[in-house]
Amino acid sequence: MELIIMLLIIVIVLLALLALFLFYQSSKVNKSIDVLLDNGKIKDLRNVLFAQIDKTKALEELLGKTQERTAILENLSKISFHKLGVVRFNPFNNLGGNQSFVIALLDGQNNGFVISSLFIKEGNRVYTKAVINGISEHSLSDEEKEAIKKAINTK
Repeated sequence: MELIIMLLIIVIVLLALLALFLFYQSSKVNKSIDVLLDNGKIKDLRNVLFAQIDKTKALEELLGKTQERTAILENLSKISFHKLGVVRFNPFNNLGGNQSFVIALLDGQNNGFVISSLFIKEGNRVYTKAVINGISEHSLSDEEKEAIKKAINTK
């Protein structure tokens, strides 16, 4: 009889410990649920889940549009002029200042043109030459080559 009472006491102690452990775990879960349901302000978890699904769909749609716009901008940047090289110089060594210049305008594939402006006593002369892949089929002056090199090295 004593053995049965001892076993019952051990079982009761074990059950009490199990009950305390389960109570602790239950309170942790309830705290997590309260945070999820905004401390009881939201009564239905289904509404929370559906609202989150709607937000996710809206974000995925926005992300898709953003990726499309990015692709369009990347394609535009390849064909628009965004590389610039400028060189000022004096074609006549001791006469006047550096009033002559060369401007090179290139796109993403180094296609574009150079504009040369020679300032002389009688007036101003302007020339342009096409540039394809960083080179021109026309002969280039040292200043034009330097302007193209500066444009190509533009980040």
